[in-house]
Amino acid sequence: MFLSRRFYIILSIIIAVLGSGYWFAPMFDIGRVLLVAFAVAAVVDVVLLYMKKGVQAVRQCADRFSNGDENDVNLLLTNSYPFKVWLNIIDEIPHVFQRRDINFKTSIQPSGVQTITYQLRPTQRGVYGFGDIRVFVQTVLGLVQRRITSEGKRDVKVYPSYLMLHKYELLAISNRLTELGIKRIRRVGNNTEFEQIKDYVAGDDFRTINWKASARRSHLMVNVYQDERSQQVFNVIDKGRVMQHAFHGMTLFDYAINASLVLSYIAMHKEDKAGLCTFSDQFDTFIPAQRSPGHMQNILESLYGQQTTFGETDFSALLDAVNRHVTKRSLMIVYTSFSGVVAMRRQLPYLLQLARRHRVLVVYFEDAEQKEYVATRAHTTEEHYQHVVAEKFIAEQRRISTILSQHGILNLLTTPDNLSPDIVNKYLELKERGVF
Repeated sequence: MFLSRRFYIILSIIIAVLGSGYWFAPMFDIGRVLLVAFAVAAVVDVVLLYMKKGVQAVRQCADRFSNGDENDVNLLLTNSYPFKVWLNIIDEIPHVFQRRDINFKTSIQPSGVQTITYQLRPTQRGVYGFGDIRVFVQTVLGLVQRRITSEGKRDVKVYPSYLMLHKYELLAISNRLTELGIKRIRRVGNNTEFEQIKDYVAGDDFRTINWKASARRSHLMVNVYQDERSQQVFNVIDKGRVMQHAFHGMTLFDYAINASLVLSYIAMHKEDKAGLCTFSDQFDTFIPAQRSPGHMQNILESLYGQQTTFGETDFSALLDAVNRHVTKRSLMIVYTSFSGVVAMRRQLPYLLQLARRHRVLVVYFEDAEQKEYVATRAHTTEEHYQHVVAEKFIAEQRRISTILSQHGILNLLTTPDNLSPDIVNKYLELKERGVF
């Protein structure tokens, strides 16, 4: 039980009235009457608050949260009092969010039910622990507050952005992917793979006649081809220290994980096989490219436990592992970040060797906040120097793109928040043009 602010204000007024009785005697009698009435009101308030079980609070949320997305949390309040009460609700959210605004004030009708909804946006994968729900109840008198603690301790796992995945899935079903910036690309070229042999009918292309099968059957047989599907797409994620840089609270590594999850789904939706590789100073995770039921769940579970390291990225370990594990020509989408041209040139020989057997797409990041800073006007000498340094870094990013292109390596320079739509667009472009 807690005494409210109103309690102390009224008590202070009564004390002042009693004190004024030393100068004006009738005020002392008035003060005593007010004090008795106040004591009776406080007792009545306490009896009203503790006559029932009170207000029950239940937290409703998903068993797992989506990293980088707004996740809904509902507080279901049930009033067992036969009168209206006023509430102050505090939900003990995981400390990692560092939020002090999960404090709601509301009222609830007699025997009523009410739901309060708020959102939490995690920026790190892992296990987050919720605490209890504290509800402070007071009546219309408002002299005393009753604290009711509802057991709410539970752990919630934060997974890579499956909410983004569901968004792409729903828009793909309704053919509205353009709302997320996914472009429609006209198909050029004609990549085909063998499907079956069938009897020749008038109008079939003579160039598809299978003479061996025709000789065995004593009549013409033709090969039937279909557009090549089941190509292999590997998301290769760098786990080195360069991927620890943060943007809007999330690391580049987590942005790459979310984009990999979306691209894996899109690739499987396009009847390709999706795989996963992670590496840092040594090769770490390898999931073969598949399209079987439950494969997306395997990728999701594997991405959930990934963490960056403080070591220097070793592209030679990646090259050696890919040569051993991946025998079929595939699209290798490498998510990484370069501190400059010198850092890129150290990895260029390994990228070139990887590109001899596979189609390589290097995805690296530009700093959107840095570009916004360069667009501002410099006023002081120090700001001029800072602008020059920022412009030099941006120029190096563009030079990296030029060098990679000169060596025949596909590359994509994008901002973290635009990574998912940009990489999906690039994949669709490469697939429709049949370049891998």
